[in-house]
Amino acid sequence: MNSPKLENKRCDLRNRRIFTIGVFISALYAIVGLYVFYVQVFNDDYLSGRALSEYSQQFKGRGKRGVIYDAKHRQLAMDTEIVEIGVHPEAIRRIEKKDEIALTDKEKNDLAKVVADILNMNAGSVYQIFKLKDEFKFLNRMVSPAVAQALKAELQSRKIFGFEFDSSFCRVYPAKSLAAQVVGFTGVDGQGLEGLEQYFEQYLQGDPVQWTIIKDRRGCVFDTLEPAAAGCEGKNLVLTLDGTIQYIAEQALEKSVVDNNAKGGIAIVMIPKTGAIKAIAQYPSFNLNTYRTFPESIRRNRAITDTFEPGSTMKVFLMAAALESGLVTPDKTFFCENGRYRVGGCTISDTHKYGTLTAFDVLKVSSNIGAVKIGEVIGPEALYNMLKNFGFGDKTGIDCPGEAKGLMRHYKLWRTIDQATVAFGQGLTVSPIQLVTGVAAVANHGVMMAPYLVEAVMDEKGNVIKQFSPQEKRRVISAETADTLMKMMNAVTLPGGTGTQAVPVGYTVCGKTGTAQKLNAQGNYHNCEYNGVFVGFSPMEAPELAVLVVIDSPQKHHYGGVVAAPVFREIVDETFNYLNVPPVVPIEQKPEKEQLNVSIGAGEHGA
Repeated sequence: MNSPKLENKRCDLRNRRIFTIGVFISALYAIVGLYVFYVQVFNDDYLSGRALSEYSQQFKGRGKRGVIYDAKHRQLAMDTEIVEIGVHPEAIRRIEKKDEIALTDKEKNDLAKVVADILNMNAGSVYQIFKLKDEFKFLNRMVSPAVAQALKAELQSRKIFGFEFDSSFCRVYPAKSLAAQVVGFTGVDGQGLEGLEQYFEQYLQGDPVQWTIIKDRRGCVFDTLEPAAAGCEGKNLVLTLDGTIQYIAEQALEKSVVDNNAKGGIAIVMIPKTGAIKAIAQYPSFNLNTYRTFPESIRRNRAITDTFEPGSTMKVFLMAAALESGLVTPDKTFFCENGRYRVGGCTISDTHKYGTLTAFDVLKVSSNIGAVKIGEVIGPEALYNMLKNFGFGDKTGIDCPGEAKGLMRHYKLWRTIDQATVAFGQGLTVSPIQLVTGVAAVANHGVMMAPYLVEAVMDEKGNVIKQFSPQEKRRVISAETADTLMKMMNAVTLPGGTGTQAVPVGYTVCGKTGTAQKLNAQGNYHNCEYNGVFVGFSPMEAPELAVLVVIDSPQKHHYGGVVAAPVFREIVDETFNYLNVPPVVPIEQKPEKEQLNVSIGAGEHGA
C-alpha cells in the first residue's frame, strides 16, 4: 500500500505532464492560428489565385486573321469560325444519380458510333481514341459551330462528360483556285506559309488574345470565358489584282496549255503607268482549301520564283541599247549571211535565209544573226549596262516572297560567243516578273515602275492604315527611244511579223515573240524543249495593259507567235471589254488560218 506522500508525488508529476502537454498543444494551436491569420489576412491573393488555378486555366492565342480582298473588294481569303473538339479518354464518364460511372468497352464503342456519325468520321478511329490512356486527344479541329452544338446536345442528353469544345478560326478561300499561287495559304495554326499570306503575316495575323476555360471538380471543361473580340482582328489587305481579269487570264492560259499539250504556263497582266499587277495566272493551279493534296511544285509562284532563258524577247532590250547608243538607227542595214554565221567557233543560224535587213526588220522577223551583228556594233558593255538598267540580274522588289533575281554574268566574263547569244536571249536567265516589268517600261515612255500587288492595308473598320502608291524606279531609256522602239515592236504584230496572232480586233499591239530553247538533261540544246513566249502591250497609242505569256514545253507547236500570242490576244480583248476600253482602229481581222501561216512563215526562233 502506497503512502499518502508517495501518492501525492505521483499526482503532482502527472499534473505537470498534463500541463506540459497542454502548453505544447496550446502553442501549436497558437502557431496554426497565427499562420491562418497571416495567410487569410496578408496572403489572401496568393490563395485565391491558387484556388482559381484548380478549376480554371488560361490560354493565349491570336484573334481573327485579316481578310484578303481583290481590287473590287471581293474576298479571296477569310477566317470563318470553327470549333475544335477534343476528348480526355481516361475521363469519359456517365453521370447517374450524381455518381460518376466509367463506360464499358461496349458503351464506348456505341458512343464512338454516335460521335463519328455527327462529326462525319470513322467510328473505328473514334473508338480507338476513346481507348487511349492519353490525358487529351483532338477528335476534329475543324468543326462547324452547328455540328459542334449538335454533338454537345447529344452528349448532354446522355449525361456524358470528358469532352472539350474550344472556339477557333479556320482559313477559307471562297475563290478556291483563283490566284492560288499569289494569295498563298496558312498552316493549321493559322500562320501564313506561302504567297501574300506569308509575306504580309505581320499585318494579317490577329493581335494576341487570352481566354479562360472553367473546369468542374472532375477536371472537365464546362465553360469558356472569352474576351471581347474587338481590336483583336488582323488587318485586311486590298490587292491591285482584279478577280475578273485574273479569271480571264487563267482561262486563256489553260486553253493554250491544254491545246498544245504543254507542261504549264504563266501569264502576268500589269498596268504600265503604275506597275500595279492586275493578274498573275499559272497553270496548273490548285484549290487553296485543300492545298495539302497538291505537290509543292504546283503551289510555287513560278512567275516570281522561277527563271528561264528569255529567247528572242531580249531583242527588245538589245534594240533599246542600240538606239540609245546612237550607233544604230531603225533603217541601218545588216547582212544576215543567208541564215548561217560563224561566231567564236560556233554557228548562229536563222530559220530563214535572210540577206540584208534593216534593224527595223531584224526585230520584226526576229533574226538571230541580225541581233548578233547589232550587238557587235554597240559592244558588250553597252548591252550589259542596258540589260542591268532594265533590271535583269536584280530583283524587282515585288511584294511577294521568294523572288529570284535571275542570272546575268558581268560582260567582262563574256566570251565572244557569250556576247552573241545574250543578244538573242541565251546565256542569261530572267524571271517572268522581270520581263514584263522591263517591257512595261517601254510602254511607259521609258520610265520603269516598281511592280506591286497590295494597294492598301485596312483595319477591321475599313480605315486605311497603310497605302501603297506607285513607285517610279528610274528612267531606263529616253522618251524618244521608247517611241521609236514602240513603232518597231508594233511592226512585229503586223503582216510579215512574228506576232500577228497577238492582235485583238480593233486594237493595236506592240510586242515581241520568243521561242526560247530549254537546256536538256545533258546541258545542251540538242533535241530540247522550248518555252513559247509573247510579251507586249496595247493599245500602242496609249498603253493600258502590259501582258506576258509563257507556255512551258508545248508539244503541238512551240513558236511563241503560235502558242503564246493568241493567249495575249484573248486576255487583252476580254480585259478591254471588261474595262470598257474603246477600240482605236477600224474593226478588221484576217482569217485565223491566214494569221497562222504568217506567223509560221516568219520563222521566228529563239536560238
